[in-house]
Amino acid sequence: MIVKHVVVLPAETVADITCDACCQSTRVEGYGLQFGTLQAHWGYGSKHDGERYEVHLCEPCFFRTLSGLRRERMVNIMFDENPGRGYAEIRQKLGHSFCKYMI
Repeated sequence: MIVKHVVVLPAETVADITCDACCQSTRVEGYGLQFGTLQAHWGYGSKHDGERYEVHLCEPCFFRTLSGLRRERMVNIMFDENPGRGYAEIRQKLGHSFCKYMI
């Protein structure tokens, strides 16, 4: 014979996440929370050893950040003798959809 003891416990749920860049809600009416996360966990030997960062970004701020990364990458490889090298590496890491807009 199995005896079950059921207890109702309050559950903790995330009601909203605020974008760390623009301080707006990431909630999209009818679709829930829509956000991207940028995180870093710096390890031994790093200048920031032991530090952890996690940034939550709403959709517009997330893609604005990606745009900045694309520009930075473009500037870094602009005068490279073999510009395709960097493109292939970042495309593999970040996926085709990220890189299709790169020069």
